[in-house]
Amino acid sequence: MARDRRQSLLRRAVGRDRGADIDGARIADAVEKLRHHGKATLHDRLHRVRMALGLAVQAGLAAGLSWLAAHELLGNPEPVFAPISAVGTLAASVGQRLRRTVELIAGVAVGVAVGDFLIYLVGTGAWQLGLVVTAAIVLTIFAGASVAIVIQAAATAVLIVTLSPSTANLEIPRFVDAFVGGGIALLVTAVLLPLNPLRVLNRAARPALDLLAAQLDSAADALRERDRDKAQRALDRLRNNQEELTAFTEAIEGAKETATISPARWHRRDELTHYAEAAEPIDRAMRNAGTLIRRAVTLIEDEEPVPEPMPDATAHLAESVRLLKHEFAVGEEPEKARERALRAVSEAGRAYAEGVGFSGSVVIAQVRTTASDLMVASGISQEEANRLVRQSFGDQERLSGPTAQEDTAPKPPAAPPLG
Repeated sequence: MARDRRQSLLRRAVGRDRGADIDGARIADAVEKLRHHGKATLHDRLHRVRMALGLAVQAGLAAGLSWLAAHELLGNPEPVFAPISAVGTLAASVGQRLRRTVELIAGVAVGVAVGDFLIYLVGTGAWQLGLVVTAAIVLTIFAGASVAIVIQAAATAVLIVTLSPSTANLEIPRFVDAFVGGGIALLVTAVLLPLNPLRVLNRAARPALDLLAAQLDSAADALRERDRDKAQRALDRLRNNQEELTAFTEAIEGAKETATISPARWHRRDELTHYAEAAEPIDRAMRNAGTLIRRAVTLIEDEEPVPEPMPDATAHLAESVRLLKHEFAVGEEPEKARERALRAVSEAGRAYAEGVGFSGSVVIAQVRTTASDLMVASGISQEEANRLVRQSFGDQERLSGPTAQEDTAPKPPAAPPLG
């Protein structure tokens, strides 16, 4: 009985040790994930700061200069609205600063007109303030104005109603401040501190292209390893790409505006046109890559064959995206990106010749379509991209497949179309 008791105590002690080991492993894994998440979050925040730093400096300079101009040159003792107008023009209108300046002034005009008219009719007070704001919003919406004009009209109406009783002749300084703030903001953007549009675009494009390349790499690994969960994670991450694409699109609009109004950046117009034309095919490449990865998930679930060249084709697409990003950044003709995209198509042709199932044929088709999108993003026409893709796919199929006389097995169906 004593020996049995000792053995029981020993088993419990071993069990506790094993439990401690399991708990320790789980804790270590959780801490590692938390550390990785912390690094990723810090990296994202630093990237956002770098993206916004130029705009922040522009806004600070415009605010200071607009206050000096309104106070020292125009004699306004309290030019509060001038720096507010300058910052509003810069910070809330990336790529639309000319339009936003006009909207700012139009909103001020509506707010002043509505505020003065209703004050004359009903006086001032709490319910009068509510009536003025409602009227300003309804009037601007009825006129088909933008959200910026609606907000500016309502804000100006509030200022007119609340400050007019204590501040005489507020309307003229409000107009002047709107002109001064908007004008100084445009002066800073165009002449004093114009941003380098290509640098802005490169920074904005990097997250979108990095996301696409990383998830294509993950899909290639998932196909090699037949790891359904890894493919699903890549698909989920690629679907959440709206933030990256929005930042890229806004950066293109802002860069085009800078190149339009800033004489120091006029020589960049051709390069910016090339970048702007690349935005739409990059968006299409992301959507087609999402279809590719979704079908890769189904392929793995259905245990369809995965010819060795299929994951290689997907990995070549990822490398083509990285090369496109690099060649855009250094201002080179993206020839290496095109070559790698066509190599992806060649590998897809080899995989198709070896034999694939239904989902596999869709993966092959999406390799071709995504490669075509990347070719168009690199600067060639859609027709030329499609021709090169068909040629690369067909040539590889002829080189890797047997001749008609040697082939006794049934042939696969016709090559999947681009689309």
